[in-house]
Amino acid sequence: MFNSQYQHFSNSFAFANLPVIFVFKSVLEIMNILILGSGGREHTLAWKIKQSPLCDQLFVAPGNGGTRLIATNIELQVNDFQRIAKFCLANDVEMLVVGPEVPLVLGIKDYFVQHPDTKHIQVVGPSKESAQLEGSKAYAKQFMADFGIPTASYKEFDHSSLEKGIQHIKENKGPYVLKADGLAAGKGVLIIENQDKAISSLKNMLEGQFGNASSKVVIESFLDGIEFSVFVLTDGDSYKILPIAKDYKRIGEGDKGLNTGGMGAVSPVPFVTPSLMDKVENRIIKPTIHGIKSRDLDYKGIVFIGLILVGKDPYVIEYNCRLGDPETEVILPRLNNDLVALFKDLENGKLNTHQISISDDVATTVMLVSGGYPQSYEKNKLITGLEEASDLLVFQAGTKYAGGKTTTNGGRVMAMTALKKNQAEALKSSLAGAEKIHFEGKYYRTDIGFDL
Repeated sequence: MFNSQYQHFSNSFAFANLPVIFVFKSVLEIMNILILGSGGREHTLAWKIKQSPLCDQLFVAPGNGGTRLIATNIELQVNDFQRIAKFCLANDVEMLVVGPEVPLVLGIKDYFVQHPDTKHIQVVGPSKESAQLEGSKAYAKQFMADFGIPTASYKEFDHSSLEKGIQHIKENKGPYVLKADGLAAGKGVLIIENQDKAISSLKNMLEGQFGNASSKVVIESFLDGIEFSVFVLTDGDSYKILPIAKDYKRIGEGDKGLNTGGMGAVSPVPFVTPSLMDKVENRIIKPTIHGIKSRDLDYKGIVFIGLILVGKDPYVIEYNCRLGDPETEVILPRLNNDLVALFKDLENGKLNTHQISISDDVATTVMLVSGGYPQSYEKNKLITGLEEASDLLVFQAGTKYAGGKTTTNGGRVMAMTALKKNQAEALKSSLAGAEKIHFEGKYYRTDIGFDL
């Protein structure tokens, strides 16, 4: 039915017969929901949202081979705001959950709010200006400086100040941390030991190594410590802290090799003690929310704070304006709350009425990736064994389903998530599940959580 509705409204935002449906749904407090994205994060969001009694029809655009099992996949590109809006109107979507960062940084929230026919649709995520906390490293650094939030010292340079950047590198010892100011698909951060290589890397970045993302480069002082991730749900005034996680970015065992989008994650994080969380909340979370509020930013969504523990003190590495991947695959299984109810109350100012309930169980996830990832890899490899891993939460990412077969369609293929009483049991289960899935070139790390 939604296909015919979508066709009917493909050239217009009018929806003459929808108010009756809208009123009916409002009385029942149920809604149709659209999730944007196609990764493991979005499959996990779909899995969690589908559990809510507030969710009626669930759509995912464009989705993957796993989301089709619990929702309706829709062929929409996440940056095609006009078609997304038309689809939402044609299918009585009342909540739009944005998975990836690019639509938020490009202003999908503003697009919906500013159009009279779509302003009633709740967009879970911050405005374009607010999303600059992720979209611009320089913006985020200045924000942290303005509100006294602990982070590495830094300087920013563009092509006109290249010589000053070179001089800055020469006057300081490595390792040198060079960050593309804009979004670079997780590839725009370089940590370099050698001074000459750091200088040549700065030149390459400013000359377009990462496109427009590196037209400005932030050079930070290096912080030596262990990283973890904190996720905060906020309505721009109050906030709630979601489960804490630690992910593993390097491709190789022992956390060696090239950076990836994430090879696995664990939650909770053993070294994140109540004392440390007290520091995180008072030194970082509260000043961040205060900054959002004092600047009157339209921020109703997730603040993902990437942190590093240096000695006994936490420092901010970066902000993200959405859930992380693969952290989502371990934090949402531990969240006992109705996620839709939490999202809904972002809009009506009732977030502070919720008490967050987190499972005592440990969640671990191990990511299966295509051979060659994070460099060149082949797609369309047949995936088998999914039915044998029914004891796990298998969140698909780079997969597609066609002709009765599930095949690989990306570098990170799927996350094997286990929820057990302790970390050892969970990791054993995740790794056992990884052995049950088969596709040509499959690779995964066996040491996720080894350092905890």
